[in-house]
Amino acid sequence: MNDENLERVVREEWGRLVALLLARYRRLDLVEDALGDAIEAATRTWRVRGVPDDPVAWLLTTAGRRVLDRLRSEAVHLRRAPELIIDAEHGPTRAGTIADPGGIVEDDVLRLVLMCTHPALAPEAAAALALRLVLGVSTRDIARLFLVPETTMAARITRAKKKIVDAGIPFAIPGAEALPDRLDTVAQTAYLAFTAGYAPGSGAELMHTDLAGEAVRLVRVTLALRPAAEVLRALLALLLLQHSRRDTRLSPDGELVLLPDQDRHRWHREEIDEAVALLDAIPSARPMSAQAASYLLQARIAAEHATATSASATRWDRIVGHYDALLEVMPSSAAELARAVALSESAGPAAGLRALEQIADVGSHRPSAVRAELLRLLERAEEARESYHLALERCGNAAETAHLRTRLLSLDGRVG
Repeated sequence: MNDENLERVVREEWGRLVALLLARYRRLDLVEDALGDAIEAATRTWRVRGVPDDPVAWLLTTAGRRVLDRLRSEAVHLRRAPELIIDAEHGPTRAGTIADPGGIVEDDVLRLVLMCTHPALAPEAAAALALRLVLGVSTRDIARLFLVPETTMAARITRAKKKIVDAGIPFAIPGAEALPDRLDTVAQTAYLAFTAGYAPGSGAELMHTDLAGEAVRLVRVTLALRPAAEVLRALLALLLLQHSRRDTRLSPDGELVLLPDQDRHRWHREEIDEAVALLDAIPSARPMSAQAASYLLQARIAAEHATATSASATRWDRIVGHYDALLEVMPSSAAELARAVALSESAGPAAGLRALEQIADVGSHRPSAVRAELLRLLERAEEARESYHLALERCGNAAETAHLRTRLLSLDGRVG
């Protein structure tokens, strides 16, 4: 068996498996561990016996057995074996189970996201929990998205799950009148999932386009429920513009292809057109939340790239202006870094370098990589070399590491 088969099944079906297990057993504290055990069992069993005809059913059955084993073990200690086991196998739903009071949600993945975004949870904790439970994003990569240590994020996710269990928070779909209150967190979850898809941060792959595609689908499904929600319309425009370049981000050899070098004829124009139409339909003067405004400004930046006929025709001055507005609405180190890059294109590498020096060190490899490129353009080779080395020390992705190493070696006139 090729392990890639199992990885693909897990990546595509993780959220549905979690939802089905929660619906049946109502034990959030057991479901994820049981599913992990089932996946571990699959790596051994499928190599010997081959991939089953229905891999999802196999994983669901195996994980269910693991949950029942835990329930039996608990029952021995609590002397309540008949009640616990019979209830788990045949019992009706009750508090803590999946329930849909209004029949307003048909999509399993969206159902689980809405459950994870209960208002009792802090928005960042809810988003992290949804990324882990719904889309199976690793704790390490969630930590990178939130710019916190992995141990901190692991503790945050554990606390969120414990709060759901201890407080008896029901895994229930909110009524239609309560749904708008959840949209910002759903949007944040989709945004972070999309970011994880295009910048996994660890492992051999630079991109997980299926994860990014799932984020796009999640926004589409939610937007169908609330078509007037500007936070979702702006976010969908942003994701479509970024996703439209998926076929050109890597070379046939798996090497990173930077934006100026991408073949624009291979961009998905129908997605670009849809995104531009979404942006045109959002009134500029209407008040909106900071989150919606940030997505809108990011989408306008992406649209400048997507609609430019060539890299040289890009209106970098407009992009710098959009970043200035974005930093007013929602400041972040990532936006500051991107603005420094845009400023270097608009006003020269020295201006970009000056802006870069004002950015706090958050432990990411990207500021050092950008600094190396700007120093290179300024012909400050030794300083550029030091920055490349620092970026390489911090980079955990194989494709990006290879790109950085090639750039470093080329300073000495070598190709590698």
